[in-house]
Amino acid sequence: MLEGIRVYSDDSVWRHVFQDLGATVVDAPNVLDINIDDLNIKQPITAQELRVCLLRAVEYTDTINKIFGKSVPTLSHLQRLIIVALFCSGGMSVAQLRDVLGYAPGVATNNIEMAISQIRKTVGHEFIQNNNGIYVIGKL
Repeated sequence: MLEGIRVYSDDSVWRHVFQDLGATVVDAPNVLDINIDDLNIKQPITAQELRVCLLRAVEYTDTINKIFGKSVPTLSHLQRLIIVALFCSGGMSVAQLRDVLGYAPGVATNNIEMAISQIRKTVGHEFIQNNNGIYVIGKL
């Protein structure tokens, strides 16, 4: 069922579940593999919900690989989500990013701005640009 998908989890139960489903379970997290621990999967979860989580993770991993090629920098889950959202949308405001990433309306947080700042430090200042309040993917 999950042949060809490489996953990492520190949780022995998840590791067993994914092995039984045919995924390749790796012993150390790698930026090119799906890190199940980073997905924050809420339990209990149905098989269909788990499948959707994995497909989304595979899609976002494929997008990250498309953007960076083989030299994917070490990024947090939030940083990866921001990059994928900006890449797929063509650009978003912080309010739109908050909405897409599931933040409750009206919650005061600077997590997104801090994550963007860290992405710029890691990848380069020109990678994410702010054009009149809209963040867009620039150049590597």
